[in-house]
Amino acid sequence: MVSSAAAPSRIHPVHGLLLAFPVALFPAALAADATYLGSAEMQWSNMASWAITGALLVGAPALAWSVFEAIRRRTSWLYPLLLGIAWVAGFINAFHHSRDAWASVEVGGLLLSLISTVAVLAAGWFAFGARTTVAAGAVR
Repeated sequence: MVSSAAAPSRIHPVHGLLLAFPVALFPAALAADATYLGSAEMQWSNMASWAITGALLVGAPALAWSVFEAIRRRTSWLYPLLLGIAWVAGFINAFHHSRDAWASVEVGGLLLSLISTVAVLAAGWFAFGARTTVAAGAVR
């Protein structure tokens, strides 16, 4: 049996459920933005706006929870930082998407969606990735 020298605990299941929404919705907004740029069908811009709004509403408690856990457990701030970057970029993107469809999704809107998506996927990777380290001298 391989023991673990330092195995930080995983995130709480409710926190995982909250994180699942921005992990799904920010990439959905990016896909809708890219589709809008290719088709100029205004409904894709509306869909991106709703996806961003949903990601922000459910992502805010996940962000607050991650900051609380980082303070309480004195763990790495990388996960809350990535979630914060995704949330702030998404918040700016929500204002960017509140303009009319023709002006909302241009290079700026697509770039903000890309930043949100990359940051939240990296945060999800760190939240759900393997966090155990093998003890010194253990056989693999």
